[in-house]
Amino acid sequence: MDKRKYGLIGYPLSHSFSGKYFAEKFRKEKIEDAQYDLYELNKIADVAQLFDEKKLLGFNVTIPYKQEIKAWLDHLDDSAVKVGAVNVVKISSDGYRTGFNSDYYGFKNSLLAHYHPEIHRKALLLGTGGAAMAVEAVFKDLNISYLRISRDENKGDVTYDALAKKPELLDEYLLIINTTPLGTWPQIEAKAPIPYFKLGSRHFLYDLVYNPEETAFMNAGKERGALVKNGYEMLVLQAEKSWEIWNAT
Repeated sequence: MDKRKYGLIGYPLSHSFSGKYFAEKFRKEKIEDAQYDLYELNKIADVAQLFDEKKLLGFNVTIPYKQEIKAWLDHLDDSAVKVGAVNVVKISSDGYRTGFNSDYYGFKNSLLAHYHPEIHRKALLLGTGGAAMAVEAVFKDLNISYLRISRDENKGDVTYDALAKKPELLDEYLLIINTTPLGTWPQIEAKAPIPYFKLGSRHFLYDLVYNPEETAFMNAGKERGALVKNGYEMLVLQAEKSWEIWNAT
């Protein structure tokens, strides 16, 4: 039996969530006519070989190709236009390639289930990479004002050094989202250099990292009484949205 083929492109993929998730999903739901493979690409141009040889019906996109993949697509769905990045590609039977963004859906629905809109009106966004783009789009739709924190003064609104000199900002910005890979296994002790001593019970620390289950960033917030959450739920929501996109008629 020929199987429907899906997968994930990116580099590196050694700690991929998606591969394990879809393998378990197919097993649990007895989906026997589908397979999900990892395609570690050294450069985005290598995607051409996937299009030519693998007969994929769709694939996910992770770092560092969420923006570069756009040049290889025929159309961008509104979700991808809104975010400015693609993490889901659907390929029709005639080879037409459409880019979507399910990170937006995953983050928004996860955040809505846990944050308090009357308290968390202002946010600090740690990092300015591709993962931050979906978070920014959600913030704009929810009317959450935010500051982008970066090591590079040319990329963010405030540098980590400047934040260290003005820790009172954390009295006002009570929602803090980590979109950097800091703290990911195996470098589990790493965390963004923010003034953690200013944290309290009104803060909500959301880490897009999910491995380990409780990151150093989350632990530092928890010790100060803050609400904390990792990125696992977001990943599950975006993965299920991907599956929905691929199977929509």
